[in-house]
Order: sequence, then structure tokens, then C-alpha cells
Amino acid sequence: MTRIALLVAAFLSAALSSLAHNITGSAAATPPAWTTHALDVAARQSEMMYRRVDSCGMLPRSIARGMRPNTDWTAGFFPGTLWYLYEYTADPAWRARAERATALMEGQQFNAFDHDIGFKMYSSYGAGYRLTGNRAYRHIIFRSAKTLSSRYSYKTGLIMSWEPDSTRDWQFPVIIDNLINLELLMEAYKLSGDTTLRHIAISHADRTMRHHYRDDMSCPHVVDYDPESGAVRKFDWNNGSDDTARSTWSRGQSWGLYGYTMMYRLTGDPRYLRHAEKIADFLISHPAMPADMVPYWDYTGAGRSDLRDASAAAIMASALMELSTYSSGGDKYFRAGERQLRSLASEQYLAEPGTHEGFIIKHATGNCLRRSELDGALVYADYYFVEALLRYLRITAAATTPKALKDF
Repeated sequence: MTRIALLVAAFLSAALSSLAHNITGSAAATPPAWTTHALDVAARQSEMMYRRVDSCGMLPRSIARGMRPNTDWTAGFFPGTLWYLYEYTADPAWRARAERATALMEGQQFNAFDHDIGFKMYSSYGAGYRLTGNRAYRHIIFRSAKTLSSRYSYKTGLIMSWEPDSTRDWQFPVIIDNLINLELLMEAYKLSGDTTLRHIAISHADRTMRHHYRDDMSCPHVVDYDPESGAVRKFDWNNGSDDTARSTWSRGQSWGLYGYTMMYRLTGDPRYLRHAEKIADFLISHPAMPADMVPYWDYTGAGRSDLRDASAAAIMASALMELSTYSSGGDKYFRAGERQLRSLASEQYLAEPGTHEGFIIKHATGNCLRRSELDGALVYADYYFVEALLRYLRITAAATTPKALKDF
């Protein structure tokens, strides 16, 4: 990374951090009523959910699959939601809940079975360290990143998502979701100075940008590589449509948008910003995007099922909020993300307090074709919805429109 890129990355990180300071104590205009209502519902539902966590020592995944052990890839999201509620309210009761839920994840810092350690550990311990500076969390973040790095291959330049699987003819499978784990590596690099972690994150992002995307900026869920040469063997699916030539799994597209926006913040590399803008433009203008901007399970799949995936909307809205602060076309992205948030905060998608088994968002779909977690609740829909709301409040507290932030 060049000196200029490092300086830009430091400035981006500092700027975003400054926006996060004192959300509830901002001197800006009163937040819109729909945001305060949504966050009030999020708090009431999360308090209900926390009682379940505290009694059973497990963490929520979905209504369909219930409470899960800390080995589940989704386990870190509920602690992360609790940290966001502490950030929003500054109430020490939320901090105490977040700390107790986060502690359930500690043993996962050594779990190298798959790539999901980034999801599990950075949404929990990463959030906790950002808000408290707890040095024990710092150590766990670094140890988790080193565990994740053990799945990296210098031959492919990529982190292997799952183990090889002869039944699927997978030799070195990489899924688009894997981009989200790069934040763990980059933040651990900043904490430790271990440049190997930075190298792995950038290599994985670059190879994914080069090989995972089609010319129209869509991507499949899975790309399988030759483990020796690093050549692409095939596009494949595990989620979204099984038509691998054109499948456009909605949550996967949101993971990509989020990942490259995040990588621009962490590196200052304009290639990542351009890639994120292209993904955003593709999604916002997609002919299959519904009017309320809550996508179907796959942008090519409405003819097979009209199931929506509210988690795809929540992830996309959060990414668009951040992208709006970096891009010269920021207002377009802000307005699109705001539309998604308003939809998710409406009675159609926002749970009534005391219902939905403590989850916040309705009409999320885990895996349509595998008939798993259909049209219900997903803990990561809740996490990214709350994150997106806080990003929305930071932006609107800092400026009337994100145009004022276009130089980030």
C-alpha cells in the first residue's frame, strides 16, 4: 500500500469514527420519527431476545432454526446488535448485556474450520473494542485474524471459504460472503502492524474483484478455483438460483457492495470505490428491484418464487449509507438506501414489539431453493438494519445531505 493510500485510509476511518460520536447527543435536528420508532422497536425486541440468550447460553439465528451454539456462522450478530444499541443509547445496561453476550463467543477465536470467524468475531469483539477500547478484546481480534489467515493460500491468492467437497466438485470454493471477513484482517493489521494480514485481505479482494464478477456486475454465490494454479474452475451456487450462468442471489450482491465499500474505507484504494459504485448502480437500476427496494431472494428468480429477502435490503442499505459519504454520486446512493430503510421500518417489515420471537425484521429468506428459513426472521437482517439506521443518523446529523461529505 502506498503512503498516499495509507493516509487516505486513515482519514476515511477517522472521519467515519467522528460521525459515530455521540449519536444521541448530537446538536443536529431531531431525528425523523420513523427512525426513533424503529430503534425503539429494535431495543424492545432485543431486550426480549436477550432474556432468552441469558437463560440458555446460546445465540439467536432465526425463528426456523432457533437458538444456536457459538459455532454457528450467525452467532456474533446478536452481540453486535447489543453493542449498536449501547452506542445509540449510551445506557450502561446495554453495554453489560453486550459484554455478556460477546463473552459467549470467546472460544471461537481459534475456530479455523471455515471462513465465518470474521462474521462471528468482528461483529461482536470488533464492535466491543471500537466502543470500549477493552485490551482483552484487542488480543482476541488479533488471534481471530491469525486463525482466519490460516485459510489463505498463496497459490490462489484467496481465502478458502469451505473445505473441498467431492460431491459438489469443489476443490477451492470461495463465496462472495467471504469479503465481509476482510474487515477483521484489516483492523487486526492496524492494531498489530502485521502486514501479512493486510496482504491477505487485499489479495483476496483483488482476486475476487477480478474473477467473481460478470461483465454486468452481477456475481454467483460460489466460484471454485484450482488449488495449484489459482485458475477459475467454475461458477456454482449454494444459495440463490441454481442457474449458475445468470444467478444473482440478492444477499450475495449486497455482500459484495458492502465488502468493496468497506475495503475502500480501510485502504483508500479508488479501485474499490469504483467497483462498489458499479455494483450499486447495477442493483439500484435492476429491472427486478421491487418498488419498495426490498429484493426478491434472487434478482433472476421472481418467476420461481416471489419470496423477499429483507436481509439483502438491510445489508444493501447499510452499504449505501457508507458509500454515499465517499462517492461523488453520494446523494443517489443515500436516497436509495433511505428508501430501503423506510420500507424496512414500515409495519410491513418491522415486527410488532413482543412478537416475532424477539427478532426485529420480518420477511427475510435464508435459502429459497433449499427451503431453509423462508419468509421469516434472520438475526443478520436485524444487525444490518440497526447498523444502517445508525449510519443514517450519523450522516443526517453531520450534514443536510451527504453531498457535504463527498470528500471523505
